[in-house]
Amino acid sequence: MASIVRWEPFRELSTLRDMMDRWFEESFFRMPTPLALWGEGTLAVDMYETKDSVVVKTAIPGVKPEDIDISVTGDILTIKAEAKEEEEVKQENYLRRERRFGSFCRSVTLPGGLITDKAEANYTNGILTLTFPKAEEVKPKSIKVRTK
Repeated sequence: MASIVRWEPFRELSTLRDMMDRWFEESFFRMPTPLALWGEGTLAVDMYETKDSVVVKTAIPGVKPEDIDISVTGDILTIKAEAKEEEEVKQENYLRRERRFGSFCRSVTLPGGLITDKAEANYTNGILTLTFPKAEEVKPKSIKVRTK
């Protein structure tokens, strides 16, 4: 014998709302997975402009300067680095392990009008600072107004 089920249109909306709530919680508030913590990651980059140059800074602690690769192709700056473990410790002896090891890579778009072949790189206390001088035609110029 078939039973009759009463149709409730708002039940479907409740299910849609539950699905959207789950989607937002999983998308924005999910804890990083171990693959995001260890292995290939990205570098946080600060970029700002001065009167004569554009400066890019990133923190790459624990990396030797010779293990950092910087390249500019067109207007894309790419920074690659690899942090290596110093010593071998058995996994069961760790109480906590939060430092990241592995390769890191970041590509950012540089503004136009930079002289990339005259860029300077400085690596001090784990902070990489890149300075790209501006071309003369993009530097701001002031024009004085004269009266008659």
